[in-house]
Amino acid sequence: MIEFKNVKKTYDNGTEALAGIDLTIQDGEFVFIVGASGAGKSTLTKLLTREERITDGSLMVDEFDLVKMPNRKVPYYRRRIGVVFQDFRLLPDMTVYENVAFAMEIIGEPRKVIKRRVPAILAIVGLQDKANSFPDQLSGGEQQRVALARAMANNPKTIIADEPTGNIDPKLSLEIMNLLIKIHKKNKTVIVVTHEKQLVDYFQQRVVTISDGKVVSDRVGGMFHAQV
Repeated sequence: MIEFKNVKKTYDNGTEALAGIDLTIQDGEFVFIVGASGAGKSTLTKLLTREERITDGSLMVDEFDLVKMPNRKVPYYRRRIGVVFQDFRLLPDMTVYENVAFAMEIIGEPRKVIKRRVPAILAIVGLQDKANSFPDQLSGGEQQRVALARAMANNPKTIIADEPTGNIDPKLSLEIMNLLIKIHKKNKTVIVVTHEKQLVDYFQQRVVTISDGKVVSDRVGGMFHAQV
């Protein structure tokens, strides 16, 4: 479970990005986080990945207290989450297979586990035939699928997708979202930060709207969520 309690974030330059977020995401939920540019969506994800630390309040992810957690424990915590970015962030000199395998290598997974798991993940995202291709040989949609496969490499409990369809066309956006739904059905918590209203409306999942650093709406398939 992910639990924000009165979470505030003020950056060093004085910008107040979050002004008291209260939000609970249960295990296995699929949640869209929406809001205008500057609403605080990206800050929310940075706090969840511990890229930034909160200024005030409480943030718990399962047994991890992200306020009190020492830096030495951050790498262990991050194994629980997989992150997909708008700009893909693939390693250009590595093949599709190597990009996914690298995420496992850096945490010391045995070679035999990597050899078994990478092809299985590439099959899930439909890229088993592109294992030996390099990123610059792929379309934008294929690159994002590699990024999604890499996020799944270490079997995380939660997938966070930050504007995952921002650099691809509408048809490919639908493909990526369908893949995220498919991953969600494998008992994963999926959090998608997006500004694409059409996609949000199409998939009829829980939608949390942020404005001026606060949650202003929390709906499930058109209905208000119970916590509101």
